[in-house]
Amino acid sequence: MTALKLKSIFRLQWEPVQNAHVLLYPEGMVKLNQSAGEILKRCDGTHHIDTLIAELQEVFNAPDLGNEVRLFVAEAHRRGWLDSET
Repeated sequence: MTALKLKSIFRLQWEPVQNAHVLLYPEGMVKLNQSAGEILKRCDGTHHIDTLIAELQEVFNAPDLGNEVRLFVAEAHRRGWLDSET
């Protein structure tokens, strides 16, 4: 199982002016919705997809988040935001 981690070119931070988490990179910025921010801030190299899902389901008291989280993580990989570390 692989741990999820942002690629080193990206930095996730809370941006008060945007009232949202943003993903910063040399060419610009991506404003994230609340769900994306909550997922990506857990992509710190210590969470595997199943533990990430379990934590989000507990924090938000929402038992059926698995499919949405997996879809977002797949999209984040496609966009080149995540590394997978073993």
